[in-house]
Amino acid sequence: MSEADRVSRHSGAVRSTELRRAIARLRISRFRVWSFGPSRNDGRAVGHGRRLFSIAALAFILALIGFVGWVYSLGPLPLDVARRVSTTVVDRNGKLLRAYAMADGRWRLPVDAKANVDPTYLKLLFAYEDQRFYAHDGIDPLALGRAAVQLTTRGHIVSGGSTISMQLARLMEPRRQRSLYAKLHQIVRAIELERTLSKDEILDLYLALAPYGGNLEGIRAASIAYLGKEPKRLSLAEAALLVALPQSPETRRLDRFPEAARIARDRVLDRMVEEHVVGIDDAKQAKAVPVPTLRKPMPILAPHASDSALATVKDAPVIKLTLDSNLQKVLEPLAHDRAVALGPNISVGIIVVDNESGDVLARVGSADYFDESRAGQVDMTRAIRSPGSTLKPFIYGLAFEDGFVHPDSLIDDRPVRFGSYAPENFDMTFQGTVPVKKALQLSLNVPAIVLLDRVGSSRLASRLRQAGGNLVLPKDEAPGLAMGLGGVGVTLQDLAQLYAGFARLGTTRPLREIMAATDDREALRLLDPVAAWQVGNVLLGTPPPENAAHNRIAFKTGTSYGYRDAWSVGFDGRMTIGVWVGRPDGAPVPGLIGRVAAAPILFDAFARTGKTLTPLPKPPKGTLLASNAKLPLPLKRFRPVGELVRTGGEQALHIQFPLNGSRIDVDRSGGTDVAAMPVKVAGGVLPMTVMVNGTARGEIDGRRQRLIDPPGPGFARLTVIDATGAADTVVIRIQ
Repeated sequence: MSEADRVSRHSGAVRSTELRRAIARLRISRFRVWSFGPSRNDGRAVGHGRRLFSIAALAFILALIGFVGWVYSLGPLPLDVARRVSTTVVDRNGKLLRAYAMADGRWRLPVDAKANVDPTYLKLLFAYEDQRFYAHDGIDPLALGRAAVQLTTRGHIVSGGSTISMQLARLMEPRRQRSLYAKLHQIVRAIELERTLSKDEILDLYLALAPYGGNLEGIRAASIAYLGKEPKRLSLAEAALLVALPQSPETRRLDRFPEAARIARDRVLDRMVEEHVVGIDDAKQAKAVPVPTLRKPMPILAPHASDSALATVKDAPVIKLTLDSNLQKVLEPLAHDRAVALGPNISVGIIVVDNESGDVLARVGSADYFDESRAGQVDMTRAIRSPGSTLKPFIYGLAFEDGFVHPDSLIDDRPVRFGSYAPENFDMTFQGTVPVKKALQLSLNVPAIVLLDRVGSSRLASRLRQAGGNLVLPKDEAPGLAMGLGGVGVTLQDLAQLYAGFARLGTTRPLREIMAATDDREALRLLDPVAAWQVGNVLLGTPPPENAAHNRIAFKTGTSYGYRDAWSVGFDGRMTIGVWVGRPDGAPVPGLIGRVAAAPILFDAFARTGKTLTPLPKPPKGTLLASNAKLPLPLKRFRPVGELVRTGGEQALHIQFPLNGSRIDVDRSGGTDVAAMPVKVAGGVLPMTVMVNGTARGEIDGRRQRLIDPPGPGFARLTVIDATGAADTVVIRIQ
């Protein structure tokens, strides 16, 4: 064997040995792979996995803690700020009278979606913005997924994935930049909103905050400014327009970019057709409607009443007044038109009062709130002015109450002097002897002053104040006879309250203009019921202005000294209306007379209420309805105290019993409801008539006494009048 062969065989043996060793290692390796027993390498792998799991768990916990801390750092929802709205003044039925912009100039009106927003708008809003609003808890995964698919397939945003709750969160905490962080912030806040508010509250808040361009926020502000009406009744075109504008409010402003707004509206309609919410024909008709191009001013009805309420009620988002917006709407143009017709610088004030409740139904403070030449911002219904002859009915009312005159009694209208004061009639003539009712209807001055002298100026002033009339006299001056012709200051609203007392048969109610949860106003005494009815019945016969119906409205006119103020106050069974005409600066206006300037406005105001005139109440029980011929002798003719004609040296009439100011205990036992009460007099001339609270109760007999049925418990005025017209009166209390 050669050397080469030996080397070859040795190399083969070495390779064979290495091959056997490799096969052995492979077998061992395969055995270990399928073996269930632990190994050193397996332990190291398991430990490494556990460390990775622990690190991941720790990282998750830290992230969760960080997220919770971040959410906590956001603080509470800024609901107080979001709920701030413009102060709105509404009428008795909730209709908007006036709104005031917020401190920063924004218009944001409170919204009640269920009560004050058209269902068509809500249907489009939900279909376009948030189809499952009432089903989700703040976020809608289906909407987010749909938005992602539409973005992928169409290459542009077709619909957003934000819910109304998320949009509200963005409006409450606006951010200029869009980012994942901002979206996460919205999601968190949306969930908080859902946990804090009800769905209806979220919707109302969103509809109040949604931007509409400029300083308009919310659907109500936008609907009023762009459409000129509340969003309670909207067409399909209007509803689609209001849905489209908040998507890009500044680039779709109707007063700047109406074409962009129209395109956005049509896009909403197309989407609604795709969603089968709106029919094709309806959408086509809505698209044909042009969009508004001008912004309308916010409504300003009853501005004086609104300003007064705003100054009275602090920090209230909504102030409800007793006014009727429909009545206010027709009376404001009436005041403006009549003032313009009467001449420059003339203003008109009108107030309407409900007789039963004392609620102010309308208040027109001036002819034009924005007319500086007419001092439009001065409320003439609250201005203190000279009332002219408008206080005369109260003089006659007290005379009727005292029982020394009757509407059909005769009274002299002739020259008379009270010291240095000699009253004259407006036309400088005298009528002679006239019935008392005609003296009032013709507004004769002399009879009114003669009766006031008998009644007493201080008593008249006291009674009017007692009934709610705040009379203003010159400093340190006592009431005098001149107050019967306007020598005192009073406001139109006080006159209206006092005149309503005639329709209420002798009681007044303090006026109310701001609605309140409770009403603690009490009735105030003006006159006895019989006297109040008699005055109202007399005023019903006052000759009306030209072309006006007779015996429909009880009214009185007045003209102040120097033609500075013209008045007319009237009432029917339902309401009382007061009218003032003049210059706010008090300058005289030659020819300005209540009957010519104010009375026609009064009758027109009643006509514009749209209500049928209500008759006055029927005469109270005990009212003496008789002509002059059938009146008791003392009531046939009124004679001033200084002119009483006597037959000799008889004593003056005096009531001996009951005494003035006494308390009378009436015995109602024995099965009778009423016990007789004696009235005894001394002096005077027979026959004599006894009157209780203005109602005749019979005549004094020859023994100068009379048994009468006492009135019910309370104060009573007892008057005895003799044949010459002399009278004596006492006030007693029955118990």
